[in-house]
Amino acid sequence: MNFLIRVAINAVALWVAALVVPGIDLAEDSSTWTSKTVTVVLVALVFGLVNAVIKPIAKFFSFPFVVLTLGLFTFVINAFMLQITEWVGSAIGLSFSIQHFFWDAVLAAVVITLVSWVLSVVLPDGD
Repeated sequence: MNFLIRVAINAVALWVAALVVPGIDLAEDSSTWTSKTVTVVLVALVFGLVNAVIKPIAKFFSFPFVVLTLGLFTFVINAFMLQITEWVGSAIGLSFSIQHFFWDAVLAAVVITLVSWVLSVVLPDGD
């Protein structure tokens, strides 16, 4: 149940980031709400897998930068996770694209972090 809640939180956060940040395109070529929803959920699953597998390694190697910037480099790591999600998503045929790394991906990482945090506070976490 906790896994499904996390996927739903990621899906909503990605959807809000696609609405707020102009350089993020998520499920733009889908015509029906069903196909858009499936695309958003699949991208959220890929994003969750990327965060579970690659993010701990990236955080370990970037620890000095995180300490030096007092944690702000975490947004760059999250933007990098979005870029990897875009790369994997395009390889499997998902409609998810980021136009520019620095502005679009970093701003989307900030939006996703904020929305995920708010939804994690509001929704139960399985405890």
